[in-house]
Amino acid sequence: MSEAMWKKDQGTGPQPTPSWALYAEAADRFRSSAEAFMEHVHLLTEARDAYQQALSASSELRNRLDAGDQTLRSVMSQLEQVVTDHLSESVPNKKRPELVKVEPTRGNNEGTGTGMMFP
Repeated sequence: MSEAMWKKDQGTGPQPTPSWALYAEAADRFRSSAEAFMEHVHLLTEARDAYQQALSASSELRNRLDAGDQTLRSVMSQLEQVVTDHLSESVPNKKRPELVKVEPTRGNNEGTGTGMMFP
């Protein structure tokens, strides 16, 4: 199994034989890559925390919007019911207003000719 670890693919040319230089080079690459990764691993944590906050806020907003929508639907339903009730009151059951005849009224001295006269 240790031989398979050092071989890449069959037929790609001569394979390097394990040596101290090969080990040291691989260990240095690993160390520098790990250090570079560790410098930025805090970004992964920050991204995960921000993602969780966004999901939480989204869920809360969705719940509030759903509650608001339900309230609006309820108010609209009540409004429709009031309008329907108002319009469905049968017109024949209502009394039509009667026309009132207005007769001119006479003043105190109009019929006697003793009323005030303008010059």
